[in-house]
Amino acid sequence: MNSGRARGHTPRVRVIALFGPTGVGKTAVAIALAERLRASGEDPLAISADALQVYRGLELLTGAATREERGRLEHRLLSFVPPAETFSAGAFAELAHAEVDAALRAGRRPLVVGGTGLYMQAALTDLELRPPVPAEVRERLEAELDARGSPALHAELAERSAEAAAAIEPGDRTRVLRALELLETGAEPAPVGEGSRLWTAALRHPTLLCGLVMDREALYARIDERVDAMVAAGAVEQVRRADAAGASRTARAALGFAELLEGDVDGMKRRTRNLAKRQLTWLRRLEGAELVDLTDAGVEGAAAEIEARARR
Repeated sequence: MNSGRARGHTPRVRVIALFGPTGVGKTAVAIALAERLRASGEDPLAISADALQVYRGLELLTGAATREERGRLEHRLLSFVPPAETFSAGAFAELAHAEVDAALRAGRRPLVVGGTGLYMQAALTDLELRPPVPAEVRERLEAELDARGSPALHAELAERSAEAAAAIEPGDRTRVLRALELLETGAEPAPVGEGSRLWTAALRHPTLLCGLVMDREALYARIDERVDAMVAAGAVEQVRRADAAGASRTARAALGFAELLEGDVDGMKRRTRNLAKRQLTWLRRLEGAELVDLTDAGVEGAAAEIEARARR
């Protein structure tokens, strides 16, 4: 689809995308930015680009915008998939494109907000998707994963595709499974570094991509506090209800789902910090992303900086 860029002319930004590691404060920045935009006569809305915030009933665990936050800024594509259903980036892309396009037609400013790189790509570009996997292949590999564990299947993946295995942590059940599924169907898994294609692909609309970053130790402290607040607010009960309702494989991939089922709050903190570390490293190297550091600027300072960049 046309990227919206005419030869010799750089069009005014129409979409603002806020991407960043878990716990950095994306929702707070989006709300502060929206308030500034409204003061200038704009009508913004947020479109979530998060693989797990789509699930209804896991709002505490996934850090979805609260009712109060949604009252301050309208959010779309949150909490609409039952936890027993699987969901895909392809399905999300169709919904996200419709939301972005409808907002622009209505003269509104879409703020695409997320922490899942693939879902951000799905929202902003015409995503190139890998082929679907037959149900019998997926079921067989899932049974092997449950029986043998992710590290064992990662070792098998390394024997079949060293390049694919090098891009995946041995404990990342979802990505190990997906890579093996693709190999089973004769397709090649995503090569190392394919995530960088997000920002070089033609965007569907002129977009300002802001990568929200923060000093690593400060972010880790925020994550620990955030996990404690989630647990205190009832995240464990949400996870148990979703488990009892037959949560799907994709819903169970939510950060902390397995740990909270086992009562391992410290384990959830460690896993979340490890993810944030990888996200920060990747984001700082991401070509085309304009970094906004919240360490000193804070939420209001970051919002002011993003607004200024969007109006250049």
